[in-house]
Amino acid sequence: MALTTAALTALTACGAKQDGAGSAASAGGVKAASATSAADFGGMDALVAAAQKEGTLNAIALPPDWANYGEIIKEFEAKYKIKVKDETPDAASADEINAVTSRKGQGRAPDVVDLGIPFDRSGASQGLFAPYKVADFDKIPASQKDPQGRWYNDYGGYISIGCDAKRVTVCPTTFADLLKPEYKGKVALNGNPNKSGSAFGGVYAAALADKGGFADIQPGIDYFGKLKKSGNFIPVESTPATVEKGETPISIDWDYLNASYADEFKSKGVDWKVSVPSDGRYAQYYSQAVNKDAPHPAAARLWMEFLYSTTGQNLFLKGYARPVLLPSMTADGTADKAFVAKLPKVSGTPSFPSSADLDKVKGVLAQNWDKAVS
Repeated sequence: MALTTAALTALTACGAKQDGAGSAASAGGVKAASATSAADFGGMDALVAAAQKEGTLNAIALPPDWANYGEIIKEFEAKYKIKVKDETPDAASADEINAVTSRKGQGRAPDVVDLGIPFDRSGASQGLFAPYKVADFDKIPASQKDPQGRWYNDYGGYISIGCDAKRVTVCPTTFADLLKPEYKGKVALNGNPNKSGSAFGGVYAAALADKGGFADIQPGIDYFGKLKKSGNFIPVESTPATVEKGETPISIDWDYLNASYADEFKSKGVDWKVSVPSDGRYAQYYSQAVNKDAPHPAAARLWMEFLYSTTGQNLFLKGYARPVLLPSMTADGTADKAFVAKLPKVSGTPSFPSSADLDKVKGVLAQNWDKAVS
């Protein structure tokens, strides 16, 4: 069965020169790039009008099969008649930060970013993001947002183990299982943990499974070192394509991604099983942020409002991701109950690392990961 409402609540306690759009004044007399809420535009109607005048939203690193972003983008475009340019859908969080910094002042710079921890915190500390608070900002738990509104969590999930049951006789369900010799040459991560939030989560979960903690990721690094030495861990980034082709028959990834693969490839003969490992239960959210120098600042802010609306949050839920506003939506009856019922099974109550924990483990990971898996 899916998470209970109580458990869900606990989960939320993760080119060309600029064209001048950012300098346009809103109906409220405030420049779009300085607006900190829809009220600064004179309300949602004025924000929509300003965004439609810009006509474009520059997005980056939003794969269509990741947390249902394909449908989310289509719904946004249809509702507001604004074109979403999604560059490099399979880019990692580090690539997003690099695009923001390297393209400052350019019309092709990202307007918004979707980042895993700790990249949201580091981007805010570098002064890259604009403070902006969506209509339901106050409903987002304090632990899931920057008080200034420079970033806030939008959706999340648990690290899980996905397995092609037609290529693997007995699918593993724990990190301890993955060390067994029958999984030689079969286990993959979704990227490099120094660049990818999902891979980072995988190493963190392995640390928790092997007597580590939120301030101690080294056991997770050591675990993948053992997994590599055994021949089980393969240096192939798991993607929908590698899953479909059978190149990564076991993938450590977010549960919403693995669950979506089960749906996506069922018709193609792939029997993809998903389990949340009981020995390394780790939940994490991704965050949204507006580029401080967004070339389309009104469209960026409208995108934020859409994602945190009931429609946007339920679209994340449809993609098996747990939206940050799910507890309040469950309480007021606006969460889609059919989508909630389909969430992967999880028991227990998750907890989350602090910013100090993340700062510490990020340095340890950067220093030791390559040596461990080379």
